[in-house]
Amino acid sequence: MAQKARKDRAKSNATALNNLHIGSLVVNGLFLFLHLFLRSRSLLLWSVLSIPSFLCQFALERTGRPSFDPTTRALKSAGEDLAAPGLTEYMFDVVWITWATAVLVVLFGNWAWIFWTVIPAYGGYKGFGLGAAAAPAGNRKQRRAAA
Repeated sequence: MAQKARKDRAKSNATALNNLHIGSLVVNGLFLFLHLFLRSRSLLLWSVLSIPSFLCQFALERTGRPSFDPTTRALKSAGEDLAAPGLTEYMFDVVWITWATAVLVVLFGNWAWIFWTVIPAYGGYKGFGLGAAAAPAGNRKQRRAAA
């Protein structure tokens, strides 16, 4: 039963990563194409503000891509769960917000890069909330009951 779960996670991770890379190619390729041939947009802002998105895609690829034995084609590792909440979810959000901002820049101009500030603002909001959370007092049994 565990092997089926690993295979299912490997399949969903591979699909999610392939969709992520295709989406990145489409959005960034469209931005570059339209910059070169129709409307001139800031390549400096695009390259600087796309770096976090590319780093997130790289991290998701490294941790989530399933690996197979080259000789037997057996599944060695299903990769980390890309549907997990927390940091993985935030990395996907960074990628999607960057894509949405790039599309807005193509449509409305360079001033639309201001929408990208949602990423650090949300990260700061989540980080601030972590500092306020304190571990409940009491013994282990009381802490489990509180959770």
